Amino acid sequence: MKLKYLALALGMACTLSVHAAGLKELRIGTDATYEPFEYKSPEGKLVGFEIDLANALCAEMKRQCVFVESPWDALVPSLQARKFDVIVSGMTITDKRRQTVSFSDKIVDIPYRVVVKSGSGIDGSPASMKGKKVGVLKGSTEADFAEKYYVKAGAGVQQYPSTQESYLDLVTGRVDAIIGNLVEMQAGFLEKAEGKGFEFGKYELKDQAILGYGSGAALRKNDTKLLGEFNGALKAVIANGTYKKIAANYFKFDVYGK
Repeated sequence: MKLKYLALALGMACTLSVHAAGLKELRIGTDATYEPFEYKSPEGKLVGFEIDLANALCAEMKRQCVFVESPWDALVPSLQARKFDVIVSGMTITDKRRQTVSFSDKIVDIPYRVVVKSGSGIDGSPASMKGKKVGVLKGSTEADFAEKYYVKAGAGVQQYPSTQESYLDLVTGRVDAIIGNLVEMQAGFLEKAEGKGFEFGKYELKDQAILGYGSGAALRKNDTKLLGEFNGALKAVIANGTYKKIAANYFKFDVYGK
């Protein structure tokens, strides 16, 4: 009996401690394959710009961040299934996605580019890719762009579950180019040993209707209270300089944009 009451007392103490701290979990869905935004350290720790930023936002909201890893193409379905509360994973804000989820204010705004083999003569444009194959992340905005412009120009499009798999196929010659976020491809591929001998093509992707308005956090459509809370915290960390300090650890230029 004494053990029973002791366990009950300890349980109540823990509950009171959590309540006293005022912390409520915020479950964050992320695809940890997108360096330097969210990825795994050599020790297996979840790290990256958006991981640090999310922790800063949770501190501002007096929440406890709980990260839930998910493959990219399962993020939105998992959000809808309530496996987490918000997606923070470099998700581009587009009109198409706004039909399914609500977006926070902009987190970053980075252009898309094409990576090709140095000396290949390919500038990355759809015309230069006729009869060749381009790799894209499955379910991404660049995949939509490729389907509209590259397929029409006579190029093949190969979709991948992760950017790492697309890099591997580029190195082995299974695809002739890959499309993606400039910063992610720079840090995740070109600056690594396997990226030697590859470069950005001159072609710059432009179509705001597809490529969107920067990236933000995605929430369920009816979660207006959390959306307001998240946006308030984002405004606060930008105003107090926390955003800039975190960004400086990962980027040498302004990733927020105008």
